[in-house]
Amino acid sequence: MSDQSAGAMSEYLGSGEIVTPNLPAVTSLAARLVPAGTPLPQSARALFEWVRDNIAYDVTSPFFLPEHYRPDFILERRRGFCIPKAVLLAALARAAGIPARLVFADIVNHLSPAELRQQMGTDVFAYHCYNELWLAGRWVKVVCSFDAALCARHGFPLVEFDGRNDALFPSHDTSGRPFIEYVRTHGPRADLPLAEVLDAWQQSYGSERVALWRRMLEQAGY
Repeated sequence: MSDQSAGAMSEYLGSGEIVTPNLPAVTSLAARLVPAGTPLPQSARALFEWVRDNIAYDVTSPFFLPEHYRPDFILERRRGFCIPKAVLLAALARAAGIPARLVFADIVNHLSPAELRQQMGTDVFAYHCYNELWLAGRWVKVVCSFDAALCARHGFPLVEFDGRNDALFPSHDTSGRPFIEYVRTHGPRADLPLAEVLDAWQQSYGSERVALWRRMLEQAGY
């Protein structure tokens, strides 16, 4: 990376309010997963696979406070939905010297459980989050949301990343059934715009439904 491009990438390497690569828990984990001298593709793949499979996907995770998304909270809890997992991967990548950012998109999961769609009141997952990592001079798209155990339980195709090429959810599974449809992209961000995300969820799912989810989580101690 040239000096000029390095300057342009500074916001994708530094610490924000939510994406905080300088936390001891993050820096120590990144150093363990990516020892000095590890080639960049292997580094990116190792970080991706660790977050994908060691942070269980949990759509019922707390969502309404900034601390619910910070890497140390996610590492302690070891559970999270797409945004917390993407935040953690961004923080780990930055700690390892890989520029990383968040991308938000509305998606339809055609294989999602009917019960979940009923609870949401829609089949559109608003402000789903994935990552872009700066590798070999370009932004590479990766989604670490669904862990291997969840994919095995539900028959979802497992997203695998080679450290070089885009690794997003496929449009169909291996049997040809429709899987993920990307409906709208909201663009990349250096940090989590939580107020914007919460507003979008209230518009998509209804303010009463979002308030109910929050009350349930508060009663559980979050």
